[in-house]
Amino acid sequence: MKFPLNIARGAYTMASVDGETAELIMYGDIVETQPTDFWTGEPIPGNYIIESEFLEDLERVQGCKALTIRMNSCGGDAGVSVLIHNRLRELAANGVELTCIVDGVAMSGGSLIMCACDTVRVNPSSLVMIHKCWSFLFGGYSADELRQQASRQDAWDKSQVSIYTRKSKLSATVISHMMADTTYMTGREAVEKGFADEVIEDAEPLDIAASADGRTLFIRGREMHLTPGMFAPDTIPTVTPEAAAPVETHNPPDNSGTEGGTTMAKNLKELRAENPELAEALMAEAKAEAAASASGSGAQPPAAGNGGQVQAAGDPADTTSAVDAERKRIQDIDALAGLFDAETINAAKYGDHPCTAQEMVYQAAQKAAQQGQKFLAALEADTAGSGAQEVEAANGGGEGAKPTTPEGKMAQARASVKALFKNDKEE
Repeated sequence: MKFPLNIARGAYTMASVDGETAELIMYGDIVETQPTDFWTGEPIPGNYIIESEFLEDLERVQGCKALTIRMNSCGGDAGVSVLIHNRLRELAANGVELTCIVDGVAMSGGSLIMCACDTVRVNPSSLVMIHKCWSFLFGGYSADELRQQASRQDAWDKSQVSIYTRKSKLSATVISHMMADTTYMTGREAVEKGFADEVIEDAEPLDIAASADGRTLFIRGREMHLTPGMFAPDTIPTVTPEAAAPVETHNPPDNSGTEGGTTMAKNLKELRAENPELAEALMAEAKAEAAASASGSGAQPPAAGNGGQVQAAGDPADTTSAVDAERKRIQDIDALAGLFDAETINAAKYGDHPCTAQEMVYQAAQKAAQQGQKFLAALEADTAGSGAQEVEAANGGGEGAKPTTPEGKMAQARASVKALFKNDKEE
């Protein structure tokens, strides 16, 4: 092995000067393969720690006696995270001294990799999060198939429990409850619970905030989207995306509430006191979206901002309803994140013309229609290439059988979109 060594990837770097010590900076999402756009097949931009690349590069520093990992990751694929954890533990067993410094956050899969290190150092404002694993399901399933899926996820949870118990020395029962509750820990709390070993007392303050909907973290000015279904804890200050963009490490913006400042309210009540104009604008927008969603139909998408009068923002019951409606709008959009590119999802949630999940699907369908039959042709080609059309339906087909022909698949896709609009109308 030749040194000095300097490996630079999109989401991490590995470097060693003398072959004795190495530093690994992991700032990104943990994935098995490069994510691609569902519609175009093009790579989705982002900071990704890709399994094959990482393991190949790890081989090049395994001869070092000490490895320091600087961590800032919201996690990602559970299988890849466990694999990286195990490979790091193998290095430790061979005498490599492993140290992890949590520069920002170590959440989900990131916390699993963190726990592979014998020494974990955290900033007072670092965040460590553990939770139970989950997965997307799309299509039709029997009760037996759902039970099988639940059993697989139980097995993944047990795997993660073993990792956390080794590091923290807490019992499996305690860890299981913490995972079930989706537990967030500050740096000091992580040390108290055994997940970390040392607080960096003289560390620079970490600028960290969450978006108003709790779906995005802003860490030292860097935007990190949480996995669909995950929300930042209420203890993290909230900001608007526009206010979070100019956050700097050494010169945090003025929090006075004037134009260009950062809103640090933790809830709607504090936001009203700090920036009443922003609070009322957000509430009016949320209510308009909720009213638009309620008045929509399966034939035409509801027009954003129409459909029902906005009542007084001071009504507590109305405020709660509007907040719930806005959170549901975000959750509905996130539920479709696997079907659309990140730009479409972000535009639907935070763009100049935010919309509901149903509007997003309708607009995407219109866009696809303008491009002719490109999507349907691709679907037919994928089906033909997979050989699915050669497979007979179980028990000769019948009610509940899954379609195996291209025409059947396209009909099911159309039916799924129609059902999406119909269900929203009936709610």
